[in-house]
Amino acid sequence: MNQQKRYLEIGKIVAAHGIAGEVRVQPWCSTPDFFTQFTQLYFQKGAEAVTVERSRPHKNVILTKLAGVDTMDAAKKLVGKVLYCDREQVTLPEGTYFIQDLIGLTVVDAGDPKKVYGTLTDVFETGANDVYQVTDEQGKNVLIPAIPLVIQKTDLTNGRMEITPMKGLFDDED
Repeated sequence: MNQQKRYLEIGKIVAAHGIAGEVRVQPWCSTPDFFTQFTQLYFQKGAEAVTVERSRPHKNVILTKLAGVDTMDAAKKLVGKVLYCDREQVTLPEGTYFIQDLIGLTVVDAGDPKKVYGTLTDVFETGANDVYQVTDEQGKNVLIPAIPLVIQKTDLTNGRMEITPMKGLFDDED
């Protein structure tokens, strides 16, 4: 059974920005808009709440002003800290998942659920479609496209993903 974390990593503070306490955040989410929707984020895996006064995309980072961080020196002290969001404040569109929830799923054959291909160990965002890395018991990695033709069912509750592999993806396929 897949245990979903309540607080999810959303980005890392990489630098101070300006003299008024803004920080540059390297976002770890699919779009800047996702990051900028939050008025509250967290440090220490959810243990410490912080109010977001404002956020905006800037080049490849998000410029964020956190309450109580009003100087460059205060902002510099936050460099290297990871920010978290609360999953209870997010509604994802149907059929989309947090990458952190997919990692660790057991990947099985949709036609024969006893046939286990391995564990989903990584997700690569390619632009066209995501690609899932499945690692078998011997440590061999196979990349599968995250497309409806292949991914038949994602069951986070039971920690399983059912797939219909494309011909040639796995050695034992005809």
